[in-house]
Amino acid sequence: MTEKELNYIKTITEEKSISRAAKRLFISQPSLSQFVKRIETELGTELFNRTPAGLIPTYAGEQYYRTAVRILALYEDLEREISDINNLKTGKIRLGITSHLGTSVLTRVLPRFHRQFPGVECSVTEDTSDGLEERLSRRELDFAIMHAPKDSSCSGISYELLSRDPFLVVAPHGHPVGRFARPGKGEYPELDLDHLKDQPLLMVQKGQRIRQITDALLAKAGIVHPEILLTLKSFETIQLLCTEGMGITLLPKQYTALPSLSARPDYYSIPESYGAFWELCIAVPKDAYESRAAKQFLDAVRRACREDALF
Repeated sequence: MTEKELNYIKTITEEKSISRAAKRLFISQPSLSQFVKRIETELGTELFNRTPAGLIPTYAGEQYYRTAVRILALYEDLEREISDINNLKTGKIRLGITSHLGTSVLTRVLPRFHRQFPGVECSVTEDTSDGLEERLSRRELDFAIMHAPKDSSCSGISYELLSRDPFLVVAPHGHPVGRFARPGKGEYPELDLDHLKDQPLLMVQKGQRIRQITDALLAKAGIVHPEILLTLKSFETIQLLCTEGMGITLLPKQYTALPSLSARPDYYSIPESYGAFWELCIAVPKDAYESRAAKQFLDAVRRACREDALF
C-alpha cells in the first residue's frame, strides 16, 4: 500500500462519493473508480457498499480507513521530523483559522514568519470552528487558531487558551428592551437575557462558534426556541442590520468594533452568572507530533496575543 493509495481510500471514505473525492484529490472520476476496483480485486474483498446515500465502507473498508489514518499520520510526522533536521530550511505547516481571525491574526504573524523561514510552506484552510475541529480530528491540519468550545473534555483535540472576550447584547438604539437594563460593573449597563424572550433575533449560522455560544446562553435564560428573524453567515452584516432596527443579536465585544457603522447601537453586558464569553485558543490533535516550524509559528501567535489585546 502506497501513501497515495491510502490517501485515496481515506478521502473516498470521508466524502462518501467517488466524484467528490476525485475533485478533492484533483484526479478524474474514471481514474479513481478504476483504482477502487483494482484495490478491491487485489484485496479480494469489497471496501464499499454502494447505496443511495453514497459509498458506505464495509467492515474491511472501515479497517482499511482506520489503518490509513494512522499510517498517513506517521508519514506526516516523519516529514516534519526531517524538516526539523534540515533546521527549517524546508518544510510545511498546515494551519486552520476562521475567516475573521484570519484578518486579525494572520496579517500580524504570517508575513514575519515567511520572512524568517522562507523555505517553509504555509498551507492555510479557512473554515467554521466545527469544520476546523473535524479537519483536526482527521489530522488534515497541524493546528488551528479558533475559539474554544464550552465543553472540550470529550474531544480528541487539545486547546491552549490565549485570551477571553465577553459577549454583549447588541440592540437598535433606543430599543424598548433597554428599560430592563441595570447599572453594570463595566462600561455598559447590564441586561438579563430572559428579557430577550419573544424579541426578534438576528443570528449567525449553526456551526459557527458565535451561534453555538449564543444558543447556550439563551438556553440558560430559558429561551429554548428563540424567535429568529434572520440567519446569516456574516456577523458584520447582522450588526449593521441591528443598527438599522431589524432585531437584536449577541456578539463578542471584540467583534462589535465595526468602522462601517452608520449609527451606534446600544450595547449591554450580560450578568456574570451566564458565563457569557469565549476564548481564543490554539487547537491541536492530541498526541500529534509538533514540528519546529509549527512551534515557531505558534510562538509568534502567542507573542502577538500578548502584545496586542486586539485579538
